[in-house]
Amino acid sequence: MSEYIPVIGLEVHAELATASKIFCGCSTAFGGGENTQICPGCLGMPGTLPLLNRSVVELCIKAGLALHCQINLVSRQDRKHYFYPDLPKGFQISQLDLPVCHDGWLDIQVGGQTKRIGVNRIHIEEDAGKLIHGINETRVDLNRGAAGLIEIVSEPHLSSPEDVYAYMETLRQVLLYAGVSTCKMEEGILRCDVNVSIHKEGEPLGVRTEMKNINSLSAAKAAAAYEIKRQEQVLAEGGQLFQATLRWDDDKGENTVMRLKEHADEYYYFPEPDIMPIVVTEDEVEAIRATMPEMPSARRQRYREQYGLSEYDANLLTVSKALSDLFDQAAGAGAQAKTCANLIMGDITKLLNERGMEPEQTPFDGAVLAELADLINQGAISSSAGAKVVEMLFQPEGAGKSPKLIVEEQNLGQVSDDAALRVMCQDVISQNPKAAEDYRGGRKQAMSALVGQVMKASQGKANPGMVNQILAALLGGE
Repeated sequence: MSEYIPVIGLEVHAELATASKIFCGCSTAFGGGENTQICPGCLGMPGTLPLLNRSVVELCIKAGLALHCQINLVSRQDRKHYFYPDLPKGFQISQLDLPVCHDGWLDIQVGGQTKRIGVNRIHIEEDAGKLIHGINETRVDLNRGAAGLIEIVSEPHLSSPEDVYAYMETLRQVLLYAGVSTCKMEEGILRCDVNVSIHKEGEPLGVRTEMKNINSLSAAKAAAAYEIKRQEQVLAEGGQLFQATLRWDDDKGENTVMRLKEHADEYYYFPEPDIMPIVVTEDEVEAIRATMPEMPSARRQRYREQYGLSEYDANLLTVSKALSDLFDQAAGAGAQAKTCANLIMGDITKLLNERGMEPEQTPFDGAVLAELADLINQGAISSSAGAKVVEMLFQPEGAGKSPKLIVEEQNLGQVSDDAALRVMCQDVISQNPKAAEDYRGGRKQAMSALVGQVMKASQGKANPGMVNQILAALLGGE
């Protein structure tokens, strides 16, 4: 075990779910041709003036309420000066000492334990553009420039790579549930800077390094683990650590130094002169609070208390808001909760993954799921037939059809006729005398082989519960 204690803080940038940018009417849609969603304001042309998008402020407040923050009724925007090709103005409009939100917290689960991570602040700012590096050139695409962001700054309460992963995963869930951001890390909509230092117990905090613009949960965890080990190795070899900004290379699994820092960055902040202070009232904050949906932690607790689901099932169901909403719709329609949960966590999730689909693309609603769950619970179809119905619902020819209709068209109905099943069971016993004898001799596991043969003979349509009962009665009576 290492003698060093890691101290980790995260700065998470989330692009907000607004149709237009923070200071102009340009589109924020992803995937447009390079520099096709820009205007003189995005380009920092002289004479242009910013006009604050009020939706950015409202979404920031939503994020703050979801993270138990205090909301500043008066906040201010500031100019943060630095020079980089993707920032044509030479400064970024951000917030320094008067952010919209401050002093919140987020609970995470790590190793079965709850850990509370402080949220220092949430502020709004504009995004920078994007550099596209080619073999002989580097291009600047400003489509993303001036998109509205929130930056969520944690307290340095994280102490392991596992904490980093859990924090990012939980924060992503919260932002999605609150409708603040789409959080698509593959599109750069959610990304983080990871700050790491190490020290021995009782000693002052160590030298801090920062890894910039990490855009996946696994990369954030791996980068933190690598940097902790790197710092430990440097100190173990008698070396000296330097404050630095690092770039994480996910392909190589290592950090490289972008620049060393002799002291903290000096951005020469001053109040943004072209934007009035941001003023909200308590009534406006309460109106936003009234629109807040149920958060993942509250939903998990409700699933355990209202439906008797296990903590494991409740956790899996709430990973995706879309699938959690699907469950709520089905269970709310009266379907058996555990059956609905099993279908979502099993067959539905499997097909979504196989087809590369997002949970939001599930091609049916909760009413359809409830009907399917009822067919299974009533014994009209088996679980394996239910899986076939789900597969049909994902196919074009099954779109818009009810599970009952698919069962009829595909002849998937379960055989629950006692006389018919008894004939099948008698045939299987006579065709498998060794398994029957083993069962009579006390090898109860032989029953599984016999049940399997009945299911095969019935093409999976036999009611397995009735098959077990009939087989047991026949074998016990002979």
